[in-house]
Amino acid sequence: MKVGLVLVIAERRDLGRAYSYRQTREIAQRAEEAGFDSLWLYDHMLYRGEDHPTIGIWECWTFLSALADATQRVEIGTLVACNSFRNPALLAKMAITLDEVSHGRLILGVGAGWNKPEYDAFGWSFDHRVSRFEEALQIIRPLLKEGRVDFEGKYYQARDCEIRPLGPRPAGLPLMVGCGGKRMMQLTARYADLWNTGYYGEDETFAEPRKDIVEACRTVGRDPATLGITVLTYVHYPKLMPLPKDLDHPPITGTPREVARALHAYEQAGVEHIMIHLLPYKPEAIRKLVDALRIYHDLSNEQGQKKAI
Repeated sequence: MKVGLVLVIAERRDLGRAYSYRQTREIAQRAEEAGFDSLWLYDHMLYRGEDHPTIGIWECWTFLSALADATQRVEIGTLVACNSFRNPALLAKMAITLDEVSHGRLILGVGAGWNKPEYDAFGWSFDHRVSRFEEALQIIRPLLKEGRVDFEGKYYQARDCEIRPLGPRPAGLPLMVGCGGKRMMQLTARYADLWNTGYYGEDETFAEPRKDIVEACRTVGRDPATLGITVLTYVHYPKLMPLPKDLDHPPITGTPREVARALHAYEQAGVEHIMIHLLPYKPEAIRKLVDALRIYHDLSNEQGQKKAI
């Protein structure tokens, strides 16, 4: 199982600002050296709610493009890009270009969007998000895989659209959809290479959504084994910050060995890629997670050796 780290590019209440790009680049490079398999950025314009003022965030694709050049080995990805923010054909063009910059390390994660305040602030339509997303997938997938599409929909058009050059991977770059809900899962089963679900803690919290995506695959006539499963999870270090009150599930926590065993449980559950959001997002927490990552790799290698015997 691949293990990725979410790089938080939003403003932090404890600092009163966001980490600069230079700080983010340094964290990314150290994470790569420490053995993480991937780095992930959230795609938002702002966070705003009734209980808090605006929280800002850097623009995802600009940072991700710079990080593609600042790193050498790790995969990079969007967790996930909001379909409403960009024309789908343009998004495919951006992704293929970034895959070239990164020498074939991009995973394009996309979703239908959910955060209405940023739609209102930036002037995007909030209606029919899933229907818009369904059309977008019919443009994005063939462009990523074949470089060409001819599509006329209610919300999007891409007439005789062609992307050239096609980038470093002949079969195209992987398309990941982050979602929940019956209709979105069926779209994922129909069009995606990878499914992403998130905001979980221990592996048992992931059991029901896993059943739902398997059922979605069967509904559209797809072998569930052909859809890669990815999970976003929280790892919390209580000595470094109190437990947030707005989490859907209790996060992974404990000693490095306990965290490593929790990661290994996800591997045993058939997850092929896990993305970790650290609580708190601080250097001390990253160092603790690096210790857990080393132990996890040892556990995984031991398991592989036993299977080989």
